[in-house]
Formats: sequence, C-alpha cells, structure tokens
Amino acid sequence: MRETMNRERAETIGLDGLAFLATVPEGFERFLRLSGLEIPVLRERAADPDLLRAVLDFLLTEDTLVTDFCRGHGLDAHDLHIAQRLLASP
Repeated sequence: MRETMNRERAETIGLDGLAFLATVPEGFERFLRLSGLEIPVLRERAADPDLLRAVLDFLLTEDTLVTDFCRGHGLDAHDLHIAQRLLASP
C-alpha cells in the first residue's frame, strides 16, 4: 500500500532527495552551482521547504537522477511531482 502524500511526507522526500543528491558528486556540484548555495548555507536551510522544493525541481530535470532516486526510495516520478507541488504551496 502506498503512503499518503501530505506536506510532511513531501518534506521527507525532499530531504531524502537532498541526501541522495549528496551521493552524486557531479549532480551535487551542479545543484550548488545553479542554486548559488554554499554548503554551510545548505546545511542551515536543509529543512526549508523552498530549498527542498528546489532539490526536487533539480532532480526532476534529469531522467537518470529521477530513476536512481525513485528506485532507491520506492517512489515514482509522479510522487516527486506531487511532493514538489505540495512544497510550493503555503
């Protein structure tokens, strides 16, 4: 049975996405470069829904990132899109 998607679950997916991204050096470096964030700021803002949404936005730009992340977390791309939308809402 699939877990219901709510804002808390979306934030967890975003945090999992950030942790995953940190294991992909070239993707992580590209994310930092494009976002303009430095690692100390990233650590400070790790729970910020706007940052987590940006992580999901970034993951969704590359099929291999989506596939690898989803495979490792029992998700599909649709889950990432839903989580991204939930994090975009106030």
